[in-house]
Amino acid sequence: MFGSFKWHWPFKRGASAQKTRRRRTESELIETLEHGIVTKILIVLVSTIALGWIVSGGRQSMEVTAVAILMFGTAVTHLALNRPEIWGRNSRLFLLLLLICTHLLLVKYFLSSAEEALLSTGTILPGQFSAIDKRDLWRLSVPFAFAPLMTSLLMGRTVGIISTVFVTFLSIPVCASVGWSLRDVLINTTAGMVCGFAAVFLTLEVRKRGDLLRAGLFIGLTTWLIAVIFQRIIFLHIWMAAGSMNWSALWMQTAVAVGGPIILALVIYGALSPIESLFSITTNISWLELSDLNHPLLKRMTMEAPGTFQHSLAVANLAEAACEAIGANATMGRVCSYFHDIGKLVKPEYFTENMRNDRNPHEGLAPTMSALIIIAHVKEGVSLGLEYKLNPAIIDVIQQHHGTSMVYYFYKKAVDQQESMRGERKIAAMHDEELPEVSESSFRYGGPKAQSKESAIISLADSIESASRSLEKVTPQKIEQLVSDIVRKRISDGQLEDCELSFSELQLVTESFRHTISSMMHTRIAYPEDKSGEKQRRENAGSAIRQRSSPATAA
Repeated sequence: MFGSFKWHWPFKRGASAQKTRRRRTESELIETLEHGIVTKILIVLVSTIALGWIVSGGRQSMEVTAVAILMFGTAVTHLALNRPEIWGRNSRLFLLLLLICTHLLLVKYFLSSAEEALLSTGTILPGQFSAIDKRDLWRLSVPFAFAPLMTSLLMGRTVGIISTVFVTFLSIPVCASVGWSLRDVLINTTAGMVCGFAAVFLTLEVRKRGDLLRAGLFIGLTTWLIAVIFQRIIFLHIWMAAGSMNWSALWMQTAVAVGGPIILALVIYGALSPIESLFSITTNISWLELSDLNHPLLKRMTMEAPGTFQHSLAVANLAEAACEAIGANATMGRVCSYFHDIGKLVKPEYFTENMRNDRNPHEGLAPTMSALIIIAHVKEGVSLGLEYKLNPAIIDVIQQHHGTSMVYYFYKKAVDQQESMRGERKIAAMHDEELPEVSESSFRYGGPKAQSKESAIISLADSIESASRSLEKVTPQKIEQLVSDIVRKRISDGQLEDCELSFSELQLVTESFRHTISSMMHTRIAYPEDKSGEKQRRENAGSAIRQRSSPATAA
């Protein structure tokens, strides 16, 4: 929620040689609001009061409100004990509880309207609906899928399932507050649970906004089917007082049951983008939109650093497949891989994949200076990301994809130079303690280490793709050894200790890397040379030369 206010501070802080370098920083106030215990208690307290207000009023007793508050407390306790990704971030907790309370408020409104319609009196004219018909229409309009659909899209499948269970059971005291019978409560609970799980299932593969309409349609059909099965909400009024079929009521009830969720999907479609911006959340829909390679930074990379661009595409393929293997966000892995090396745009010629004509600009530089240039591409990438207002998750990956790892090539070169100076004694009067000291910290990236599964996978994919280019003869054994060595080194160096990857998931990631690298670097058959064709081309070329040099041609 508070991430949208972070853009202004980084542009005003930090300095580098002759220019202002933008760095992603956290305001103390924003940090307190996001993780402070006082803010968390306030959010829970306000949500509890809101729930009590929603349930209160009508024909219920105080016991019903107390039951609702106890059920809500159980739900919050579950979040605190089992869902640290929600409980640890106040913006996520606020969003989840806000959606739950909004869902219950909508349920209370539609159920209350249904009961009021049933109590309405007056003469029923031809073509008008009876009180029972109006009540059924209001009951069919209850948006059972609101909270499950929103939470599943914004916070993932697991949170969508949790919200479905929460709002379903919290709807029971809401139904009791309007005087429903036990049978009606059971029907409403069943409908809410089934429609909620259907909403979560249908949003698993939502990759574009049009898929929301498809999800709304199937949720509507599910609602209609449940109503027909129970024959209570949609009751087929086959005979009216005169004994004729009430077709208009039947068609209207069907239209409301199927069309209501579609309208809900349209409303969510319009609200999704502002909510994503306000709460700093990126859905799969937005990640797919960000995967467009026509972004100005990527177009610059194709022209100024084509080698880095091809490297980024290869890393994206590796990362996407590995994320899919463990159930991580594959689209996020691909998009972040596109941008992870944009810092190389500042000095592209200093990176191996962009060097031309066998010219190595590092040959005339000290190892410490070379390492400084290489390490700086992370800070330059963050600066460019902030300048172009990239998604915060992309900037996090840019900052974390090297962690605190070492630029080992130049560190080894510096150590060798020091040993050479010590052995040859080029400066006779220089003692050992006067030799330039080689510090590991000068050759390490500034971090932080990877904080998420996607960031860790991109970090590994980056190293593996770069190292695979040095293989002279590609064989399955060499690929397996290469991938295993790099993963083992990253683990021993502590680069994966801050992310959420388990050893079983790391094994799946490693297998995915091996398979993808083998597919990308497959060998080709050596086709036999077409000697007859080459001989004929040489004869034709010789004939043409003789014809041009003959006196007749010259004349």
